[in-house]
Amino acid sequence: MGAALPIGDPVPVGGTLPDDLVIDPDVPFGVYLHVPFCRVRCGYCDFNTYTATELRGARQDAYADEVLREIALSADVMDERGPRRSAQTVFFGGGTPTLLPAGDLARMLSGVRDTFGIAAGAEVTVEANPDTMNPRVADELAAAGVTRLSIGMQSAVPHVLAALDRTHDPANVATAVAAARGAGLDVSVDLIYGAPGESLDDWRRSVETAVALEPDHVSAYALIIEEGTRLERQIRRGEVPAPDDDLQADMYELADERLAAAGFSWYEVSNWARSTDQRSRHNLAYWRGTDWWGYGPGAHSHIAGLRWWNVKHPAAYAQRLAAGDSPAAGRERPDADARRLESVLLRSRIVDGLAIDELDAHARRSVASLIADGLIEGPEAVRGRVVLTRRGRLMADAVVRALTE
Repeated sequence: MGAALPIGDPVPVGGTLPDDLVIDPDVPFGVYLHVPFCRVRCGYCDFNTYTATELRGARQDAYADEVLREIALSADVMDERGPRRSAQTVFFGGGTPTLLPAGDLARMLSGVRDTFGIAAGAEVTVEANPDTMNPRVADELAAAGVTRLSIGMQSAVPHVLAALDRTHDPANVATAVAAARGAGLDVSVDLIYGAPGESLDDWRRSVETAVALEPDHVSAYALIIEEGTRLERQIRRGEVPAPDDDLQADMYELADERLAAAGFSWYEVSNWARSTDQRSRHNLAYWRGTDWWGYGPGAHSHIAGLRWWNVKHPAAYAQRLAAGDSPAAGRERPDADARRLESVLLRSRIVDGLAIDELDAHARRSVASLIADGLIEGPEAVRGRVVLTRRGRLMADAVVRALTE
């Protein structure tokens, strides 16, 4: 059921924004729609997700209506601060959004469209488990306005999927990709590397399989052991080995080399796309710190420097909305130092990098040593930007420390 929510300031019952908050109408606006339902809980996952036995009275068949209530509430809140902005990106994440009927996802998307508008050419993404996709579902999603499917492949190797508690049939990844292509959708596949018992050859097989599917986009994430997960407890008890940092570094380099050879370019430490147009615009909005409203249990939002987060459990979320109250559990407004730190942390991860003249004097003095250590690109620094090398991507945390401490 995910990590604990942050501790923040209380939120007014109606979710009203602070009186002095100024919203820039020119800042891009995105929408995140969280679907917190999963058939099984993966041992490594600490996302805010719930299986059928954990819902405590919350109903999947009522969920779309609950999200529509939050969308309506958010429109009232935003109307107090000026004209509504059309959504330039919409992202259905989870959980497993495609556990809901495609018609429910379509109704939620229509709620966004009718309330805020969806910009021409907007990117609309749905995350999908391979076992839940077929041509009929893909066609329904495309007809509703979805443009992109993000398929949770994770691995092509059965014993690696088992180590991750993934239950889908590996063969269904190709079926899901074909269904998405048949509906005219762009395709991204998600991979995870460093699972217990996964060898470099296992990982090579997964990367090669992903490339052979000819997706538009690939995400490849190192397995991180999150506190409180079943996998963390297994490692603590010595039942399975912890991820090997050196092996994960080798796996990253293998993926980057093979994806580059197949025509993909990295644009964020864990993400590659065939072209600039096929980068995830929604995720880029997070890394660039623009505005978005997150709907659903545990969803986070960011508007004009103010952040807030919803209550976690679907039952509590439903109860708040049934009473006409905001589901927000807390909020915060980071100060200038915190915003600067976050900007360095996030924007240093993307291929655009960050401008050197935005750094303080100490950080600017660190640039030369980071170039000498092979962690940032020298030619890009000459042009006034900090951009990570491949080695720097492997040591991104060290680069951030050097630029912020």
